[in-house]
Amino acid sequence: MKSEKLKTFNYSIGMFGTSIPINLLKTFGFAYYVDSLGVTTAQWASMMLIYTFIDAVDNLVYGYLSDRTRTRWGRRRPWLVIGTPLLVLGLIMFYSTPAGLEGNSLYIYAMLLYIFTGTLDSVINANYGALFPELFTTDASRAKANALRQAFQLVAMIISIALTPMVVDALGWSATAIVYGVLGGVVILYMSLTSHEKPVTEEEKKPELWDSVKTLLTNRKFWVAGVTNAFYSAGMALVLAGLPIYAKYTLGIGSGQQSLLFGGVLLVAIASVAVWANWVKKYELVRVWRAALGVLAFSYIPLFFANSFYVALGCAMLVGFGFAGVITTMDLIQARIMDEDQAKHNVRREGIISNALGFMNRLNGLFTSVAYALVGTLFGYVSGEVPGPQPGMAARFLLTVFPFVMMILSLGVSFLSGFERVAAGNREEARS
Repeated sequence: MKSEKLKTFNYSIGMFGTSIPINLLKTFGFAYYVDSLGVTTAQWASMMLIYTFIDAVDNLVYGYLSDRTRTRWGRRRPWLVIGTPLLVLGLIMFYSTPAGLEGNSLYIYAMLLYIFTGTLDSVINANYGALFPELFTTDASRAKANALRQAFQLVAMIISIALTPMVVDALGWSATAIVYGVLGGVVILYMSLTSHEKPVTEEEKKPELWDSVKTLLTNRKFWVAGVTNAFYSAGMALVLAGLPIYAKYTLGIGSGQQSLLFGGVLLVAIASVAVWANWVKKYELVRVWRAALGVLAFSYIPLFFANSFYVALGCAMLVGFGFAGVITTMDLIQARIMDEDQAKHNVRREGIISNALGFMNRLNGLFTSVAYALVGTLFGYVSGEVPGPQPGMAARFLLTVFPFVMMILSLGVSFLSGFERVAAGNREEARS
């Protein structure tokens, strides 16, 4: 029992490490480069679009190489150990812009570093995600491990999102990136060195690239889960990116209250993870998943009408409740897809599926790039230097309107497949 708890802790804390760098990159990159340094919304939208297509290629390749890796350290550990310091380096360079860069030079620098850091995040998260169904094989053990790792993710979000405005005020962007990068990197390495994979022999069948691609392309559940997650991720990405300018232009609050706004969302989410995990044990997973998508979708409606800090805080907490439900259930849905694929085809390719689902998740860049472009077209918001006549409404659009549309689409797509339970034994154990 003690060893099982330690295994769960060692793996779950990895989510704390993986979350800190990417949260800083994706939540504050827009505010740092567009609102502070003068990159335009059109440039940022094009950057997101280019990154999405690059990510489409690299995700599948990383998963394929990871599944075929055979070393005495395992399949995933070498990728995690090598990729982590490079991820930290990319984050630090992204927020350490050389003096004198402006115009197209600044845009190109931001794009190259965003792509470099983002692709290394793909490496880390795909290998981390591939370990999940391998280490935890039942719905019950997965629900426990996932609840803990999502709690760690939310703690990481409090640090890397809620506290960041105050940390940046005290340290500056570059020093903040160094602190967050090193902290996240150390935790990822700890997880990598203490989570033990199942041994893989040279004789075990290796997945073939084109066979895997064909199998995924014809797997309806993969497409439904992937597209559902892409819409959801687009909505949440815009919420996180939009909160800083929403706080500045719509609410007119400083960094302290901005941190409280972020923190309120995340504290509610932390408290709610256990509630959603308990519902997963009592009720059908897919129904709980869809309920979470619905709650998150409709939580954006009252937030649109918030016009003061305290009203916004209360509305944002409802977003946190729905957010907790989605992150508690989404990974369990994806693990089920991996289980069914292995049972049907007798080959272990968690890395390919994890990376492919990760790519589908990153399709949100297609949707967020549209949102950023619309902000400029509809409201005249170009950058912090040229915020246009309606920066407050531009922020509301990013934070609530577009995410609401994304979540309605996410909920609708989730009904396109049944996602039958894998086995009756898992159902009974999940309820015990």
